[in-house]
Amino acid sequence: MRLIDFKMERPGLLKAGDEVHITEGTLPSSYYYTIDPSLAMSANLLFRERIKSKNGVVRSIEETPRGFYVKVEFDEDEPI
Repeated sequence: MRLIDFKMERPGLLKAGDEVHITEGTLPSSYYYTIDPSLAMSANLLFRERIKSKNGVVRSIEETPRGFYVKVEFDEDEPI
């Protein structure tokens, strides 16, 4: 299992327990991920940090002064 943080701009778009699907974007030296349909976005991850699974489960949502952060758990043993 692997936890990844995603930044969400508005409250109420997701809740703990929601199943989510992500899409992968590529940059010249990293990847980034978006929870469909554009609900939250990950930080840039290096190639060796690439997420192997495309589906995950929201484990928690934390409100900070900088916004809302969604922790999503991915099963890295799940086939792509």
